[in-house]
Amino acid sequence: MRIALIGQQDFGKAVLHAFLARGASQGDTVVGVFCKPEQPGEKPDALREAAQAAGLPVFQFASLKSEEAHAALRALDADLGVMAYVLQFAPQSFVNLPKHGTIQYHPSLLPRHRGPSSINWPIALGATETGLTIFRPTDGLDEGPVILQKRCTIEADDTLGDVYFNKLFPLGVQALLEAADLVVTGRHTESIQDESQASYEGWFKAEEARIHWARHVDQVYNLIRACNPAPGAWFEMSDSQGRPMKVSVYDCRKHVTRTFAGVRGKPGDIVEIAAQSIFIAVQGGEIEVLRVKAQIGGAGGKKVDAATFAREHGLRAAS
Repeated sequence: MRIALIGQQDFGKAVLHAFLARGASQGDTVVGVFCKPEQPGEKPDALREAAQAAGLPVFQFASLKSEEAHAALRALDADLGVMAYVLQFAPQSFVNLPKHGTIQYHPSLLPRHRGPSSINWPIALGATETGLTIFRPTDGLDEGPVILQKRCTIEADDTLGDVYFNKLFPLGVQALLEAADLVVTGRHTESIQDESQASYEGWFKAEEARIHWARHVDQVYNLIRACNPAPGAWFEMSDSQGRPMKVSVYDCRKHVTRTFAGVRGKPGDIVEIAAQSIFIAVQGGEIEVLRVKAQIGGAGGKKVDAATFAREHGLRAAS
């Protein structure tokens, strides 16, 4: 099949390599790659670099709605468009150009968690399962007919990095290959999404990642997992000199308080500084913070173990 790949970054690169790797045996040909143009000072796009290294035509249009973008895709005479992590809006007039249309990857079990941060939200909400969907893109965001889905568990201590890199990333690459075969050979089905089960959430950014220690231990722990490694759950405090700090929390453990006698301090208190960690009180338990990064006056620090952080900033456990 003749593939036009639309995507970016490491996931797009992995999908490109997967189609190229089986090209010799199954006759796949990537006829062109569409990437979002990099902004000045932005890190070079991994998909663009991989496509150029493979000698493929690369197109970087500011908008996929432009006539230039449509003309470029039309000229490729593609059998199928494959969208692999696309942040640009791709209109129906664009995605319908390939002979068999276009398929798109989304890292949630649609119609749940439509939107741009669909991996963070299930973890933050304490879900035990998520997955991915290959669907037909439409002008509605993540609203098109479903072709196939793959499920995976969210273990109790899984972070965003665990769920994405170890599960949804490799599953997604293989699912796009599988769906491409189904669509081009006419063996696929398309199921309309059930709107009664649908949800949409926006970006999981700094404000969504702010830690409120007065919340329940499960909520705080899930939030930290959902933000690790990015954007990093965070809170504000002062060091021993009274200087305000923004502290981002990464690796941590959850400790449930079983009895009233086991309660130490009030929410937000540092109740213990151990050899490599600190314990912070929350409702229903404590969060053992293992790794943090502190910023003072806008100057970013490096990630260190929490005990080192406490020592460097003169922190003490509440009495």
